[in-house]
Amino acid sequence: MNQPEHRILRAWLTSASSGIIELDADWNEDLLPLLAPGEKAYQLASLEPAAPEVYAEEAGYYVDAAGQLVFVLDPAEHAGVDFERTPLYVGGDFNGWGEAIGRPEWQLKKSRLLGRDAWTLAVPAAGLLREPPPQFKFVTGDARWLTLPPDATNSAPDGEGHVNRLLLRQRTGRNLFAFTTRAPLEPSRTYSVIHLRDGQQSPKIRLRLGKFFHQLRSELPLGALVRKNETIFRLFAPRAKTVRVSVSEQPDAPGGPHVYELDKRLEDGEWRGVWEARLDQNLHGWFYWYNVSGPQNLFGNFHPNQRILDPYALAAVGRDGPGIVLDRAWVGPGDRSFHPPAWQDLVVAEAHVRDLTAHAPVALAPEERRGFAGLKKWVESPDFYLKRLGVNAVELQPVQEHDNATPDDYQWGYMTTNWFAPASAYGTAPERATQVKEFQELVAAFHRQGMAVILDVVYNHAGEPAHLMFIDKLYHFELGDDGALTNWSGVGNDLRCRSAMTKRLIIDSLTHLIEAYGVDGFRFDLAELIGVGVLSEIETALKRVKPDVILIAEPWSFRGHIADALRPTGFASWNDGYRNFLRDYVHAGGGADKLEYFLKGSPWHFAYWPAQTVNYTESHDDRTWLDEITENGGKNGVRPTLNDVRRTHLMAAILFASIGIPMVAAGQDFLRSKHGVNNTYLRGDLNALDYHRLRRFAGTHAYFAEWIAFRRSHAGRHLRLWTRPSEGFFRACAGPDGASLALLYNADGSAGAQKLLFAVNPQQDDVVIPIGDVAAHAWRLVADHERFYDRRSAPHDTVAAELFVPALGCGLWVSGE
Repeated sequence: MNQPEHRILRAWLTSASSGIIELDADWNEDLLPLLAPGEKAYQLASLEPAAPEVYAEEAGYYVDAAGQLVFVLDPAEHAGVDFERTPLYVGGDFNGWGEAIGRPEWQLKKSRLLGRDAWTLAVPAAGLLREPPPQFKFVTGDARWLTLPPDATNSAPDGEGHVNRLLLRQRTGRNLFAFTTRAPLEPSRTYSVIHLRDGQQSPKIRLRLGKFFHQLRSELPLGALVRKNETIFRLFAPRAKTVRVSVSEQPDAPGGPHVYELDKRLEDGEWRGVWEARLDQNLHGWFYWYNVSGPQNLFGNFHPNQRILDPYALAAVGRDGPGIVLDRAWVGPGDRSFHPPAWQDLVVAEAHVRDLTAHAPVALAPEERRGFAGLKKWVESPDFYLKRLGVNAVELQPVQEHDNATPDDYQWGYMTTNWFAPASAYGTAPERATQVKEFQELVAAFHRQGMAVILDVVYNHAGEPAHLMFIDKLYHFELGDDGALTNWSGVGNDLRCRSAMTKRLIIDSLTHLIEAYGVDGFRFDLAELIGVGVLSEIETALKRVKPDVILIAEPWSFRGHIADALRPTGFASWNDGYRNFLRDYVHAGGGADKLEYFLKGSPWHFAYWPAQTVNYTESHDDRTWLDEITENGGKNGVRPTLNDVRRTHLMAAILFASIGIPMVAAGQDFLRSKHGVNNTYLRGDLNALDYHRLRRFAGTHAYFAEWIAFRRSHAGRHLRLWTRPSEGFFRACAGPDGASLALLYNADGSAGAQKLLFAVNPQQDDVVIPIGDVAAHAWRLVADHERFYDRRSAPHDTVAAELFVPALGCGLWVSGE
């Protein structure tokens, strides 16, 4: 067997004057390795083998002095797990993966490692350190597989969409060396490590700034801070060499801006990355931008002449800036008098500001119709569409500053360039920061109509220009070992949300949206990239500000899915499984057992509590519901068939009869079509709501509105559960076809005398569902697939032991009223 060449894999700092060098194999030689200096060399004060336990921080295992293989799980990497109450196991291809759950010999126990709490398991190494390397992962007792940290040193995809760890027999913890330097290293400089062996010099390995760098944090207020006779500018830029701020009274002042150098601001005698300039003038209403210089390498994106929009700017003229200095006293508080409905009572409509206003039947000036001011007038109209539909929450697509090239450009807004500033393109006069007051007034208008305001927010990546990239690419973005940006978001970069000050930026901006605008909640785009740990910290921080804040995750990305990992948190999740199932089910493509699961609120596997699932069948992404299910060619539902309408009614009945939070897309109730086009990100012409279809398909709109009214009424209370009901609350009866279903709510009477019976048939033939003694109750028909009935108009529809449900039909009955 050939001896390993002992190449340097990675090297990183653990503090400004200490670090770790990782070799590709254990070092078993008598002499320590020799290190040659790079171009910008540093002198080592010491070099010695690191404790094998240190390797576990990177790899999840090490081999101890007794030859035991020790699996190590760091609780700091998994903030969403209750380690004190949740049993934890190691599963791999050596023990049947999930078969390890519940087996004591594979359960981790709490211990101390390197002075910190850790969960560990020691097993004999023999048989596990072999070729090919076995794969493993940590899993909770309720079958949640814990995701790997992005910088895990031994990660490997398994070819089936999962990323696991490898047990590498040549790396057991003896492949690490710890070093110290004679003096602290400057983060603004570049350092490298070179291995010298038998007179040969290895390639240079860049010395990375380790976790300590990303944990660098300041508590100082940031941004442009207006005092009575002073304005303070503060920017966090931990690797900058110089920082300048340019200020001017006009966006393009004829004489040019005033330029000032920022100095490093010390905190308790220590510099924590913040630069500061104090100007003896109240600059409220002035314009400003930064310029930052720093190290020129693969891990920096410093351009001294690049204008940078302050990430803490409260308003901006456009995507490139400049920022607008605003006194927070002028901004003032948003409407905090409104209290959103309890989560189980929510009925949400997802909408885009301009889609709502483009054809709104109210008189609006052109600059109003493109943004907040016009939407406010439409919301205040007695004919406001969403009010008539009956929803009690609106989920607005992104309204923070995004990358519109001009105010008239249309896009969905998922390329955010500043998280504090309302979108300048939605303001009537952006240079005067009118968007601030106009957005405040819009939120208050929704509140007066009894609607909570949920914002779709994008913290998984940065839009163009990515201003944070010019402040510090290494600190704020996920990078590979070669300095390349990762791209699990699909748009070119992934924000490193776990860096301390990136996380603070996220929490500070969300808090600002609550306090300054009265926003009631947030839906987090591609939340898998934010991570369960960061999301948990966001939840804790926001509930201190607003205990009833609504928190919703889109729990996936191109990398993976975290809905199961979010179950112990206070987040609800968009249920993509629900969406996909119903598209098939209305074409008789799904089974009654799966429908029963979704009607019950996707219990346990997806949602621990009923309102943790957001049930939906259409969102802004991809085609509309109608275009997906239409019988027409080209997936174009602009002229729906009778069966298209019938299937849409069937979907609406199931959606509003399902436990959880129902969400509709604006226009779905009047059979909105985007002419079969899948991606309409830039297509304002296709996305704008055609309110003429409200009259053209008035029956479908009324059907949605009546279902919503019933669900929100006292009679519909069994559809709105906060806690999991008793075991006997539901009783399901499947039809002989395997797809039709009748579901009895409150079957055991645990929630009072009233019961509901809901039956559905997705087949194109009539079915009879055997329901036995369920028929013995005195049932009144409330709704079918066409309409709702009051007591006078309801047909005398006898519920028999053999329940008849027509083709593409459904029914809702009530007893014990």
